[in-house]
Amino acid sequence: MGAGENAIPILPYVPELIFGLIAFAILFFFVRSKIVPNLEKAYADRTSAIEGGMERAEKAEAEAAAAKRKYEEQLGDARAEAAHIREKAKEQGAQIIAEMREQAGVEAARITETAHKQVEAERQQAMVQLRGEVGQISTALASKIVGESLDDEARQRSIVDRFLADLDSGAIAPEKAGAGDEAR
Repeated sequence: MGAGENAIPILPYVPELIFGLIAFAILFFFVRSKIVPNLEKAYADRTSAIEGGMERAEKAEAEAAAAKRKYEEQLGDARAEAAHIREKAKEQGAQIIAEMREQAGVEAARITETAHKQVEAERQQAMVQLRGEVGQISTALASKIVGESLDDEARQRSIVDRFLADLDSGAIAPEKAGAGDEAR
């Protein structure tokens, strides 16, 4: 076809068309052999990086969840152990209090018993001392009433002991001397 009047204005000249097809084929093979593999490689790397990042994120999330479960289990165990230790401490405290109360009771009983023994010993000592004094006073009084000396100690002691024994057994009832007795 020529450049004449009968030619279709849209169709290019054949040599231009051949040169354009050859240039397009060279450009196509160059892009296909050099640029497309690099783009494919970059796309694959980017895809694997994104997928790897997502996998790593999921793995990290799973590890974090496992660590959280482990932490919660340890926290629960620690709380249970703390509760057990508190209960044990309460039991030990109650046991110590019970032991201290028991020791205090034993000590109080011992002190009470010692006090009773001491009171009994003092009572016995007072009785012995009182008998001696009552004997001397009654001997002096009897000597004044009878008018003779009752200084014989053995005789004096036997009279006083017999009188106190009769008084303790109830054979002699003590009489109170008062102002009304003198008027009779």
